[in-house]
Amino acid sequence: MRFSLRQQKIILFLIEKGDARSSAVYDALKKSGEDVSLVTIKRELAELTRRGALLTTGAGRSVAYAVGTPGRVFADIDARGYCAIEPDKRYGMKRYNFPLFTEMPADLFSDAEQKILESATARYIQKIENIPPAIQKKELERLIIELSWKSSRIEGNTYTLLDTERLIVENREAPGHDHAEAQMIINHKNAFLFIREHAAEFRTLTRANLERLHAIVVNGLSVGTGLRGKPVGVVGSAYRPLDNLYQLQEGVDALSSALSRMPAPYAKSMIALLGISYLQPFEDGNKRTARLAANAVLLAHGYAPLSYRSVEENEYREAMLVFYEINSIIPFKKIFLTQYLFAAEQYAIK
Repeated sequence: MRFSLRQQKIILFLIEKGDARSSAVYDALKKSGEDVSLVTIKRELAELTRRGALLTTGAGRSVAYAVGTPGRVFADIDARGYCAIEPDKRYGMKRYNFPLFTEMPADLFSDAEQKILESATARYIQKIENIPPAIQKKELERLIIELSWKSSRIEGNTYTLLDTERLIVENREAPGHDHAEAQMIINHKNAFLFIREHAAEFRTLTRANLERLHAIVVNGLSVGTGLRGKPVGVVGSAYRPLDNLYQLQEGVDALSSALSRMPAPYAKSMIALLGISYLQPFEDGNKRTARLAANAVLLAHGYAPLSYRSVEENEYREAMLVFYEINSIIPFKKIFLTQYLFAAEQYAIK
């Protein structure tokens, strides 16, 4: 779903204000420099409502507009600018958005984006078709090292890439580091080998395979397994995930149903990552599990897995915060596109 620049301005205004009448939307756009009439604004509001991007309450002159799920999902938020605001002063949602997964659009990439991704995948599949076993082994090791390093680093792990290579290849822990950092990295390796071996199981994301994956991700880290029964918070955000076990179960099921409606594996993978991170279904290790689950979806369809090697950690965190608080995929979709093209070019995992 694509919106014009003016429509994006309307959506962003309503996200910040919560809801507003057409006259307030008109005044806001005029102040922003838009040369537009009230009639045109009403036409835009009607069009956005027809497309499901906006919701209405009231009738006649009292009609007020608010942003619906598709409008939030495709809102073009400046992640860095938004996250520069102190967490408690930001205008995003502080609670779980229950309709998010049931109303999540199935097509998340434009035709042009889909074409770019499919072209990269075609080249990737051709590259790995007749890859010799020795090269395949080296490629797998390289991907595991780089994924384990960067995914752990995003979570604050202080191992360098060379430290990670020594640990995975030679089983040598870096001096001066807590053993838990080494365990986190080794768990990434084992989790990736697990999803590669059981790739077919992840064509559908279920509570069962998600819990199995999470148990590997947090092995030896004194973290409970299974869906959590206690509340958790998100660092740097006022957003509070669900704290009810029954609702968490329903949330995971809703996410699974949303993925099943999506025809493109790219969308499935991206929303698996965003959705698991948003739900925070476990007491710890959620984002690591999310990144590996997203790769499991890609592997299940024979696509290139992501290492996130070239991603900038702050950019990644900001994109996640925007999804938590606004439910916009746009900042993270840019990361996903870049990282998928990078992975398809850099790796050869059969």
